[in-house]
Amino acid sequence: MILSGLWMALTPTYLLGDAIRVYAGDFEAGEIADQPLSESLWLLVTSIMPIPIIMIVLSLTLPYPALRWACIIVSVVLIVFNLVAMPHKGKYNNFLIGTSLILNATIIWFAWQWI
Repeated sequence: MILSGLWMALTPTYLLGDAIRVYAGDFEAGEIADQPLSESLWLLVTSIMPIPIIMIVLSLTLPYPALRWACIIVSVVLIVFNLVAMPHKGKYNNFLIGTSLILNATIIWFAWQWI
């Protein structure tokens, strides 16, 4: 239950960053890093957002050994993904990314400590 709660906390953290970025005007529609996105890149971006939501479901349904490693692997991938994208425009964005890094590290810690 702790892992599902942590995944539930992570999901709105990512969504909040995207929503505030829109209202702050810190992005150009159809572009990331001043580059227009192809259909393939839009698919990639779209496939990243449901990952924490899927992990909520998996943390409630997967058996212990599989869930432990799934949480660790997915959190490490998300940490790397977020670190590669840093720093972002706006202190709010970097704060939310920092929050997501802490949440992912906490997920890894709880999954690792699970006996």
